Amino acid sequence: MEPMAPSELAPDFDERLAVEQAQSGDQEALSTLYTFYFPRVYRYVAGRVRSTQDAEDVTEEVFLKLVKNLQRYEWRGLPFGAWVFRIARNEVVSHARRQRRRGIPAQLSETMPDDRQDHVAAYELQATIEVVREATAKLPPAQRDVISLRFGAGLSVAETALALGKTQNNVKVLQHKAIAKLQGMVAEE
Repeated sequence: MEPMAPSELAPDFDERLAVEQAQSGDQEALSTLYTFYFPRVYRYVAGRVRSTQDAEDVTEEVFLKLVKNLQRYEWRGLPFGAWVFRIARNEVVSHARRQRRRGIPAQLSETMPDDRQDHVAAYELQATIEVVREATAKLPPAQRDVISLRFGAGLSVAETALALGKTQNNVKVLQHKAIAKLQGMVAEE
């Protein structure tokens, strides 16, 4: 499934105009950009960090930096989204560095038991997600970034290439190699 383009938010949505209006202090334009990018950034971040709380915190930091630095953003032939995901990637890397310095805390369950759920299915899904997350963490950084942006954030090949400063062909090759490695690693599990 391809992610929605900013123009799909509303037929007359103009991302460049929204960015320029947000830069001049228009809160509604900023809200429109936030509404479009928040779910995509959150999915990307959640695919790279260990807990929901960390994903929420890192995503919040991304948007705080976006607002703080929006005045300095300049159009240079790249979409605004490439700039947003560069901030997101940098925040994920900073978070990982902080986690390594502190050591990773024990995971606490974030859910309350619910007799209406199929707990076995939920556990199997969580275990599968953890296996894929661990396998993804073992990929080379470039492949890991491509997988996170393509499948975690739902970016297109072109958007991923712009966010990472790579060619579309390079992204396709990295994605192909990463998927092949992941299939091998997950099959071993």
